[in-house]
Amino acid sequence: MNAVLKRLSMVVLAVAITGCATARNPQDPFEGYNRAMFSFNDGVDRIAIKPVATVYRDVLPQFVQTGVGNFFGNLGDVWTAVNNLLQGKVEDGLNDFMRVAVNSTLGFGGLLDIGSEAGLQKHREDFGQTLGRWGVASGPYVVLPLFGSSTLRDTAATPLDIAGDPWTYKDPANVRNMGTALRLVDLRASVLDASSLIEDAALDRYEFVRDAYLQRRQSRIYDGDVPKGKGRKSTVDDSYLKERSSASPEADETAVTIAASTPATASADVPSADVSDKTK
Repeated sequence: MNAVLKRLSMVVLAVAITGCATARNPQDPFEGYNRAMFSFNDGVDRIAIKPVATVYRDVLPQFVQTGVGNFFGNLGDVWTAVNNLLQGKVEDGLNDFMRVAVNSTLGFGGLLDIGSEAGLQKHREDFGQTLGRWGVASGPYVVLPLFGSSTLRDTAATPLDIAGDPWTYKDPANVRNMGTALRLVDLRASVLDASSLIEDAALDRYEFVRDAYLQRRQSRIYDGDVPKGKGRKSTVDDSYLKERSSASPEADETAVTIAASTPATASADVPSADVSDKTK
C-alpha cells in the first residue's frame, strides 16, 4: 500500500513538473506528458497484454470466461456498496450488499450471477466517483503508468480503491498475483472488439480516449443525470457509451477508455499484486 502511494505521488510530481508545457485543451494541461505515457501504455498492451487476452478469449470456453468475470465482479460489488452508502444512495448500497450475499452463497462464491437474475441491479462505483459526488473537482486529465486514464482526483482516490478491494488481502501472495493477472486479462479480453473499432476509426486515439474518459466519468458521478452547466463537451457519441455500458456492465468504463491504450484496463478495476502493487 505504501508503495502504491509513493508511486502515485511520484507520478503527480512528474505531472506538476511538466505542467509548464503549452496545452491546447484546458482540461489537459499536461498533454505532452500524457501523450508520452499513453504511447508507453499502448506499447505494453500491444506487446504483452492484448496478445494474451486474444488467446484467452479464443481458447477458453465462454462459460469459464463468464465465471471469471462474475467472480471478480462479485468482489467489486463490495466496494461499490460502500461507495454507494458514502454517496447517500442507501437503497443502491443495500442492493449491492444483497447481491454479494446472494452471489457468494447461491452463486458458488460469485461464479454465477444469481443476483442479476433475481432482479438485483448491478452498479459500479469507486471512491473517485464518491469524491465527485461530494463536490471535489476532477482536476486535470492524467495518464498514469499502466493505470491509464485518470484525473488528479481519481489518482488521489486510487489507493483507497485498491485498499477497498477484498482481493488485495488474498493470501498467499502468489495466488493473489495470479488472480490479479487473470483479472486483467479477462477485462482486456472483454473489450478487444471495442479497442479494435477505435484503432480503425479514430484519427487521434489519444484525444478520443481522453474525451471519452472525461465524459463518461462525469456521467457516472451523476448516474447519467449531469446537472446543467456541468456537462463536458465531447467528440464522443454518448449513445455508443450507453450501448457499451448495457452490453458489459463490469467493463463499460474499460471499453470507453479503450483498453488498447490503458493496459491496466481502467483505473480502479484491478487490485494490487505484490509484484507491482497494482493495477480498467
